[in-house]
Amino acid sequence: MNNEKVVILDAGSQYGKVIDRRIRELNVFTEILPLQTTAASLKGSGCKCIIISGGPASVYSGDSPEFDKEVFNLGVPVLGICYGMQLMNQIFGGTVELTQVRKDGQFSTCVDRKCSLFKDLKSDNQTVLLTHGDSVKDIASGFKVVAKIDDFITAIADESRKIYGVQFHPEVELTDNGKQIFKTFLYNISGLKGNYTVDKREEACIQMIRSVAGSSKVLVLVSGGVDSTVLATLCFKALNHDQVFALHVDNGFMRKNESEIVLKSLEQCDISATLINASNTFYNSSTTLNVKHTKGKERKVLSRVLCQSLDPEEKRKIIGDTFINIVNNEAQQLGLDIDDCFLAQGTLRPDLIESASKIASANADAIKTHHNDTDLVRALRAKGRVLEPLKDFHKDEVRQLGRKLGLPSSALMRHPFPGPGLAIRVLCAEEAFTCADFSHTQTLLRLLAGYSHSINKPHALLQKIHAVLVSEENREKLKVYTERFPMKATLLPIKSVGVQGDCRTYSYVVGLSSDNPKPDWEVLFFLAKTIPRICHNVNRIAYIFGSAVNDQVQDITPTVLSFNVIATIRQCDFIANQILAKHEMQSKISQMPVVLLPLHFDRDLMSRIPSCQRSVVIRPFITNDFMTGLAACPGEHIPEQVVHDMVEEVKKVPGISRVLYDLTSKPPGTTEWE
Repeated sequence: MNNEKVVILDAGSQYGKVIDRRIRELNVFTEILPLQTTAASLKGSGCKCIIISGGPASVYSGDSPEFDKEVFNLGVPVLGICYGMQLMNQIFGGTVELTQVRKDGQFSTCVDRKCSLFKDLKSDNQTVLLTHGDSVKDIASGFKVVAKIDDFITAIADESRKIYGVQFHPEVELTDNGKQIFKTFLYNISGLKGNYTVDKREEACIQMIRSVAGSSKVLVLVSGGVDSTVLATLCFKALNHDQVFALHVDNGFMRKNESEIVLKSLEQCDISATLINASNTFYNSSTTLNVKHTKGKERKVLSRVLCQSLDPEEKRKIIGDTFINIVNNEAQQLGLDIDDCFLAQGTLRPDLIESASKIASANADAIKTHHNDTDLVRALRAKGRVLEPLKDFHKDEVRQLGRKLGLPSSALMRHPFPGPGLAIRVLCAEEAFTCADFSHTQTLLRLLAGYSHSINKPHALLQKIHAVLVSEENREKLKVYTERFPMKATLLPIKSVGVQGDCRTYSYVVGLSSDNPKPDWEVLFFLAKTIPRICHNVNRIAYIFGSAVNDQVQDITPTVLSFNVIATIRQCDFIANQILAKHEMQSKISQMPVVLLPLHFDRDLMSRIPSCQRSVVIRPFITNDFMTGLAACPGEHIPEQVVHDMVEEVKKVPGISRVLYDLTSKPPGTTEWE
């Protein structure tokens, strides 16, 4: 029996399950419980230490989650992360306040290595991820500051009680030595040995499938991705083959020749799947939405049909609900009753976290609705009719399981492709997005992009820039960079989905451009990190290939999910991925969304030519956990020639105005744009 346990009190962090995963990697057993869990219930649970996660709430707000402060009197070490640190500081008499300048993104913080939590680090300066607008102002009694960024407190500690707080996220890849910090907390501070090894997860999944499904029929939904392929393999291994029905649904938003490739790939894995071609059904489908009144009450309304829908969440919900309805119809064709059989999905933990499923977190904010966690799926789940043996797994863990099952590398390393497919890789809009702060933000961007000249002409908004770039070193770097690579920064009249401060954002995109024919990627990525820290209403930065964009883009090309629009993005996606495969780069890049934007650059506005073309974004992305990650840097993660070839070939597609390159890490931008 395992005698070492860490309890993670979940405050709603988007990275809560990543904490769990990091601890498991260190061979320690974990249990995730709601933040509201009482000290009395923890006292007899056998936990050796406690971690309090981050979360989207503010500790000083009236609706912040309840917490039993007696947790700190249990006599076990406690580590508070982000919100968790602020909570402990407030409980012990300190103060927390909203900062004028958000700390979102990667920063270098100076740590005190005399502190037990940091004593195993090799350097005083550590690159960490910050994601919150609040910060500790006054330190609680008994605590001391053990890490700072200038005057911004990033860690506190009460060594006598073994209580530690970090404002940053040690669980994510964007914090360089986060795993070492956890190891020190678990092994050195909490005295754990690391005797929990997870070497029987395959058997656990098979036993779960057998115990839940019994002799019932199981409908396995296979997209061809690694998650559903591993799921189907497990189901066929666990059950009699005549119990299992594998279905592949073509929703009309697949990649070029996708369904044909998927079925062949499944055959290689000894999985025979039935193809359901439902393109027309999806194009013309709608669903019921719950819309909130101004007084907070909800009412049900019928959505637009999918081919006219503009909102990304609406598109996702229509596709998810239509998918379930089609599966229900197919079950009836097979002589099955959906209420008497099980629906098997390759749902992963990140899907549930981003959808704010109660299975994953009681307090998380919804970032985007995944097709496998819509209201209809949740209703079936409540009836106990959904089989999800992988719901505690992350992508790389599923790949490890797939290797144990003997699946071919071609199936395991296939790039993830969203269930709604190309439908959420088209930004649909009828009119330009411009809020009241558009001009203010554009002025800030102009000062930033031209900083080397801006500082010679004092402007009131320069104070906002300097409030973020506190150190002279950062200001000098921005000055040198903007001299070295003159550029324009243009606020684009579109929105993309992001995650900032553990919350969903639906905000502006900035386009950087230059007359210099060769992009200076070092400068561009520096600006991509800096801009969202200064302009909080921006969550994504992209480089626009071609000449500098001198004129403000004031309107958009009306765009919906028409057959012509889907055909355009499908061809652009096909070309970009062919070039990636030609250069054998698919294993180096984790995922590469190709996105269609309703933007027509370079029009002669005097000629009154209407906006009729669209632009394409390429987003090569590097990640292991798919909860955080980096945009691939040309020349470092991906050869510049590969990027050049993609741009040159994609812009030959009829109707394409410009090609852009997404420079944004996650956070603040999600992997997908919608």
